[in-house]
Amino acid sequence: MALSREERLMVRGLIAGGASFEQAALAARCSPKTVQRLLNAVGGIVPTEKARSALRLSLAEREEILIGLQRKESMCSIAGRLDRSPSTISREVAGNGGRRRYRAAAADSAADRRARRPKVAKLARSGRLRDEVEAMLLLRWSPQQISARLKVEFPNDRSMRVSHETIYQSLFVQSRGALRKELTASLRTGRTRRRPHGRKNMSGQIKGMVLISERPADVEDRAVPGHWEGDLIIGARGQSAIVTLVERQTRYVLLGRVGTDKTTAAVCAAIALQIQALPEHLGRSLTWDRGKELAAHADFSVATGLPVYFCDPHAPWQRGSNENTNGLLRQYFPRNSDLALHDQAALDRVAHELDDLATDLRGIPTGHESPSQRRTLNPNSTEPGVDHLTTVPLGRSGRMSARRRSISA
Repeated sequence: MALSREERLMVRGLIAGGASFEQAALAARCSPKTVQRLLNAVGGIVPTEKARSALRLSLAEREEILIGLQRKESMCSIAGRLDRSPSTISREVAGNGGRRRYRAAAADSAADRRARRPKVAKLARSGRLRDEVEAMLLLRWSPQQISARLKVEFPNDRSMRVSHETIYQSLFVQSRGALRKELTASLRTGRTRRRPHGRKNMSGQIKGMVLISERPADVEDRAVPGHWEGDLIIGARGQSAIVTLVERQTRYVLLGRVGTDKTTAAVCAAIALQIQALPEHLGRSLTWDRGKELAAHADFSVATGLPVYFCDPHAPWQRGSNENTNGLLRQYFPRNSDLALHDQAALDRVAHELDDLATDLRGIPTGHESPSQRRTLNPNSTEPGVDHLTTVPLGRSGRMSARRRSISA
């Protein structure tokens, strides 16, 4: 079933507002599969619709044309009712099946497709650029890292520049598929369709939460250690989870096991177990997403002495260090796996490995860090102020990445 432009806009608006595929399909009188195909065609992100020119026929006008044809009115009569030129009506009918086969919705959809005039994507035009991007994707670099790295490697060649959004569109949007579809598996999320950041959360509000805007200034500028960002990563069918914590100044990682018990009590206990094992000065605050798993944040703060701040709606970048780490963790814990199978010892090994691998503050792999930048978190260190630096190859042109692992007391 072909949806008209107005129906497509309605469906996309409902999905962006938090409706399910089934609810959007019911409103548009189509199947959920049709809604899914509509979203897949644009990579999961609702595109910005350009306003239709008043010179073009609307769907309502095309429906009036169909009514006139069914009444056997002349082209001049239909044109007079719509205040349009008779030649406009004549071309519209002749180009969409004639009097007997004219259909308003199909004609409107065809006109919309013709008006788009898409141009060839940049990655489809340049084989050299496409090969570089694909090679970096296979190394599991993010589109943001690739875009930034190309500027470093080809500073004087503007033909070798591409934005991260172009890379995402080439992977996810069917009509712009300059990159091989299977490369989506190399992205940290592993998704085959993008998730719109603007989609509303229908799960309600957390009582008494303190917003991120009320955090002390030393949290924002990463001046002192001990301020953490946290979240859950979820396993197959949403039935298991792992607590992830990242220290803002040092990017030190802690992982806590919750198994299949995602209740507020279990999550708070897992966080407390990790934080309370650290020296007191390394537990200053926690910034969390707006997930309901920390609904008992007030009791948690009383028990641990750790104030909790919540991000603004639809703003995961406000805990960017944690978001980036969660992306890296998906290489160890895929979305379709059972996270309850991993015990705490296994989680500690992964956290330690992540503490030996890092990206710099801009997210670009590099081996150039100053001694002060390498002073990070190691609560077991017996030598305060001594830096420990481990380098590992990333596998591309001998590039190295450094991870910071100790902090001065």
